[in-house]
Amino acid sequence: MTSCVAKEPIKKIAIFGGTHGNELTGVFLVTHWLRNGTEVHRAGLDVKPFITNPRAVEKCTRYIDCDLNRVFDLENLSKEMSEDLPYEVRRAQEINHLFGPKNSDDAYDLVFDLHNTTSNMGCTLILEDSRNDFLIQMFHYIKTCMAPLPCSVYLIEHPSLKYATTRSIAKYPVGIEVGPQPHGVLRADILDQMRK
Repeated sequence: MTSCVAKEPIKKIAIFGGTHGNELTGVFLVTHWLRNGTEVHRAGLDVKPFITNPRAVEKCTRYIDCDLNRVFDLENLSKEMSEDLPYEVRRAQEINHLFGPKNSDDAYDLVFDLHNTTSNMGCTLILEDSRNDFLIQMFHYIKTCMAPLPCSVYLIEHPSLKYATTRSIAKYPVGIEVGPQPHGVLRADILDQMRK
């Protein structure tokens, strides 16, 4: 395998937890790293753990008004900020302001969006672009580091689909799903897998 680097040096990384407020592994890890970031700190990198949907986390529910992981399209992000907008659309605009703007040179380089699933799919990395050499090699590295635990790659690429996921604001979006884990529950083995 040939070596591949990103077009520009990776400088800004965000780790999102709580996009869905009842998926507790990401919430737990991000909260831990906000208190003590030495585990995720890397010299020369700005690594920012971030709770994306704090109201849903507080209520331990997937979302308040609408799914935050479906509203990061340009239409929602460009709406005039108003109290009449659903909470998650307003939150998406705030996140886009902090970590984007989406599709811009100023956007964060990499977003790891941490999710749990009730499906028995173990540790799964979600890839949205099969032609992105940097992400493919990073996924290979992660899979190698996870061994002997299996780590699957789920390709959700579709030529006409414009992704509206929380992580889609980054230049290099990475979804991480680990399961099975019931919603509103924290399992130690799933936590260990996601943390690794």
